[in-house]
Amino acid sequence: MSKFLFCDSSLSYSTRVKDLVRRMTLAEKVRQLGNKAYGVPRLGLPKYEWWSEALHGVANVRGAFFDDVVPGATSFPTVILLAASFNESLWKNIGQVVSTEARAMYNLGHAGLTFWSPNINVVRDPRWGRALETPGEDPFVAGRYAVNYVRGLQDVEEAESMSNLDERPLKVSACCKHYAAYDVEKWLGVDRFHFDARVTEQDMLETFLKPFEMCVRDGDVSSVMCSYNRANGIPTCADSKILKDTIRGEWNLHGYIVSDCDSIKVMVDNHKYLHDTKEDAVARTLKAGLDLDCGEFYPNFTANAVEQGKVQVKDIDTALEYLYIVLMRLGYFDGNRAYDKLGKDDICTDGNLELAAQAAREGIVLLKNNNTLPLSINKIRKIAVVGPHANATAPMIGNYAGIPCRYVTAIEGFSKYAKVIYRIGCDVTCKNESLIWPAVRAAKEADATIIVAGLDLSVEAEGLDREDLLLPGYQTQLIQQVAETSRGPVILVIMSGGGVDISFAENNPKIKAILWASYPGQEGGRAIADVIFGKHNPGGRLPLTWYKANYVDMLPMTSMSLRPVIDTGFPGRTYKFYSGSVVYPFGHGLSYTIFEYMLTHARPSIDIKLDKFQHCQSLRYNEASYIPACPAILIDDLKCDQDLEFEVEVVNVGKMDGTEVVIVYSQPPSGVARTHIKQVIGFKTVFVKAGDKSKVNFRINACAALGLVDDRGYKLLPSGTHSIIIGDRGLSFPVVINYDD
Repeated sequence: MSKFLFCDSSLSYSTRVKDLVRRMTLAEKVRQLGNKAYGVPRLGLPKYEWWSEALHGVANVRGAFFDDVVPGATSFPTVILLAASFNESLWKNIGQVVSTEARAMYNLGHAGLTFWSPNINVVRDPRWGRALETPGEDPFVAGRYAVNYVRGLQDVEEAESMSNLDERPLKVSACCKHYAAYDVEKWLGVDRFHFDARVTEQDMLETFLKPFEMCVRDGDVSSVMCSYNRANGIPTCADSKILKDTIRGEWNLHGYIVSDCDSIKVMVDNHKYLHDTKEDAVARTLKAGLDLDCGEFYPNFTANAVEQGKVQVKDIDTALEYLYIVLMRLGYFDGNRAYDKLGKDDICTDGNLELAAQAAREGIVLLKNNNTLPLSINKIRKIAVVGPHANATAPMIGNYAGIPCRYVTAIEGFSKYAKVIYRIGCDVTCKNESLIWPAVRAAKEADATIIVAGLDLSVEAEGLDREDLLLPGYQTQLIQQVAETSRGPVILVIMSGGGVDISFAENNPKIKAILWASYPGQEGGRAIADVIFGKHNPGGRLPLTWYKANYVDMLPMTSMSLRPVIDTGFPGRTYKFYSGSVVYPFGHGLSYTIFEYMLTHARPSIDIKLDKFQHCQSLRYNEASYIPACPAILIDDLKCDQDLEFEVEVVNVGKMDGTEVVIVYSQPPSGVARTHIKQVIGFKTVFVKAGDKSKVNFRINACAALGLVDDRGYKLLPSGTHSIIIGDRGLSFPVVINYDD
């Protein structure tokens, strides 16, 4: 082996990988193209399992497992709750901890180095079963989550900004998924293995592709996973336009493209795409840019495809080179001195457990508070903790989870503050009301009552969409009856991924406060208790809209359009396009203190001098609207070197220290038709002590902040007066884009 060039660490990765691949026979090559790479013993190349998961902690999926040697790993809150913190440094820090535990498990032979996380699909429809896995409904927020979590997983200290990204070392390899327009599991007979997402170019560019573009361009992710569905008739894993041309060509991916598991099989057996044979399918996907098959189609049928003249060995070589360069960057061949000493003592550390608790605290959203919270430890001596999730363990960690280091239930969390009376009331499905009475009786005896209700993976999950937005079974009855008879104040805690119509609770004066805790991870119980008793002042914000129950009667889940259609009554989707009544809007979240904003500095206009190569573009306007002489310019024709710059002073005028999430939106010029109501362009979290103030500075690229995609698929920067909206307190200022020829 010492004579093999691929073993010579003085050579470039590309040189070494080419040497390795050239030494393989065709039969050996194709056996490396599945998630279970069989290795080449005669070359000293061991087998390797590409499939590991680390959505919010190392999961016990395929390449990773737990036993007496590694009994567990830190299980953080599900991604939707992490997103609710709007804290980019927290997202990156969690990625760093997860990757440290992953490398430790790899050293112990309990995990791989390639982790197919995160899931960054936009939550288009509130019924989607996988909302809990994602950063929510805004493509920019999803993209920023992806960038930070991926950087946390992948980046090696002092090597983040290497000029040759194909040589940049990786701590572990991340993967942004599921690309693209994937968000139907199984709804009224329609499933993800047959679904054809019919998407306009406008929606594809503006919403469905944007988080992935940010993940590749800004996060330098080393893998992207294509999805089961078709998009506009073509299986995503066979679409060279969105794979080879876009991910690898336009965005310049430094890594590999992998299929969702058995996607090529789904393409043949379920989509029956072009009536392809198995050999047709592997040839088509390889040539489209799919490098790795999570499945057995590539290993089993690619050699035949070559023999039948349907694909070249060169295409196989190219795929293998992308794969092995990633493994080279991970130190799979040479080792990695920075991480080789990590072991069991680096998993489930006290610091990691505390970070999991802090992540849950920062994500929890206070939805309602009638001057009741925080509870006083001096006044509340006995507390009733009731409901389906009052003693939840496994439901707190959601899906794609491993074995947690431990569980801290709500009962355990509250027992640190008061004597606890526990009654379940009913399970999550709540088909039987016989246990409601014991919960009611407990509430009569307590100084305060906490109802922990909501959903779980039997209601929303991979492969399972919801049909309505209501609490299951008799849960509403349980909550109402307990609230009616409780001796002390009633606080409702909802665990869920997607939104739930709890208008009844919002409108019930006997329910004094409501919190959303999503699935808060292994430390969830103490995080919930810490928030309710005021050890932590909540600052989380909803990363998705909570719609009223009748919203789902207005549109089928399978309609992919985001914009409203007035003539048909189609209401539009997400806060960007839906203006109807909701239970709680995107970005909603209360605090125990009061924050006020003041704009202290802002750039009022941006002047752009046009040259003879830049041409004005038309833009659709509403009837009778003013149309500028030069409505817009193609963003690709602009230098895009000017920024919006402004400063906001955040003042805490309340009586409690707290963290405020400052969310900034842009709104296009008045009269522009068929565009967003507003869109997130930036956000920051700031901690401010009671009575104090802090200045928050924003500098955002003007093209990124004010650009839009029109119905022709053009990315444009409109002229005229745009509005910058800061938070939900009515503070805004205009920015004028002037084109001067």
